[in-house]
Amino acid sequence: MKRHVIIGRYGPGDRSRLPLGDSEFATRLDLVVGERTLDHGIGRALSDLARVGVFPTEIGLDVLVLAAHVHAADTRVSRDSESQDGWTRELRLIVPVSDPDRWAAAAPIFVRMLNFLTGDRWSLGFRARPRRFTQLAPTAPSRLIGPPFNDLALFSGGLDSLIGAIDALEAGRTPLLISHAGEGATSDAQTTIFDALKTQYPANPIQRLRLWMAFPEGLVLGSAGENTTRGRSFLFFALGVFAGTGLDGTFTLNVPENGLIAVNVPLDPLRLGALSTRTTHPFYIARWNDALAALGVDGNIANPYWDKTKGEMVATCANGTLLQRLTATSLSCAAPTKGRWQGHSTQHCGYCLPCLIRRASLLKGFGPGADETVYTIDDLTSRPLDTRQSEGVQVRSFQLAIERLRARPSLAPILIHKPGPLFDESPPRQAALAEVYRRGLEEVGALLAGVRTHPG
Repeated sequence: MKRHVIIGRYGPGDRSRLPLGDSEFATRLDLVVGERTLDHGIGRALSDLARVGVFPTEIGLDVLVLAAHVHAADTRVSRDSESQDGWTRELRLIVPVSDPDRWAAAAPIFVRMLNFLTGDRWSLGFRARPRRFTQLAPTAPSRLIGPPFNDLALFSGGLDSLIGAIDALEAGRTPLLISHAGEGATSDAQTTIFDALKTQYPANPIQRLRLWMAFPEGLVLGSAGENTTRGRSFLFFALGVFAGTGLDGTFTLNVPENGLIAVNVPLDPLRLGALSTRTTHPFYIARWNDALAALGVDGNIANPYWDKTKGEMVATCANGTLLQRLTATSLSCAAPTKGRWQGHSTQHCGYCLPCLIRRASLLKGFGPGADETVYTIDDLTSRPLDTRQSEGVQVRSFQLAIERLRARPSLAPILIHKPGPLFDESPPRQAALAEVYRRGLEEVGALLAGVRTHPG
């Protein structure tokens, strides 16, 4: 096992000596190119926001710089070779920021958040930026009218974020949508949907901030890359907060996610802990809000659909006709390129966990035969699905979870606590989460009626 330290540096002149502990391996993360241009897409994001009248604060910029360190560590330190148990890494970040004292006060909250999110052991240290980089965020010009945006939301290209955007636009709000470009299929879905929304609502000055951030192979010497990316939502949330600090007044960053996925109760005992993603779990969102308060950021993060299943989101979308037209262009699949070896183009597999929840939601929201999405396995009932292959694993796990809850409905209020703590949620909200979990499984159960699985 190796302990890795990612040390952020502002240019070649940033050479302050930072002591390392026993068995620690240091990686330099250069944050600027040229004289003062911020690297890793951060400088581009600042310029893109300035063009639409949004000017983030220095603290907002620090949040995105911290996220760059987290993303570098999460994607470039291998779990397989750099941990004792094949999963848990020891990761320390040393981040240059505008106000080290303020960041030191918030550090324990971020550590708790990251440990929960990725299943690793994180340590955070903050130091002052070099003097000539004290001010990096552009100063907002004097103006009588601020930016037009009164809605701020994550926009992934998936079905939930599409519904969130349509609902905001139909309510007459002007959203600034936040996207991480990601791989090609995801990026294409985001662009296609955004362009369609611009066409549908030509009078609305809707805009999108799109960040591309990736780090080269070999950034961390001696380590292969890592593709589990349990920390990806930290970058996504940080980008939204970064933008939010440039809006006038208090902001709310909306995270449109159905309640079943947000809580993400493991379908079977083998998926406890870090094997189940926690990207929008209520505990994680609550820690973000604690951290923003500690940093003095006048904003918060909320999931407006925490009490709805995905099917209920589809059924209650403010413009169902538009949603139905754009649904096939949204992307939900966990691995949309995995069918290439069979000669398929980029498409939904139809049998991974997010695909099954998507299909169930469209069946509930639009009715039979209305889903025009192309799936690698289009008809789940045409033959028995092999539970020793990926095509049948999640289907069988859902079947078992559905059977278990139907036999013992009283398990729902217990099982929702399995993925993580819910002490931030009031008793009525916990009861509502248990109910949305039950309804979500029943939604998938309707999809799987008549689906057969067998081993081998």
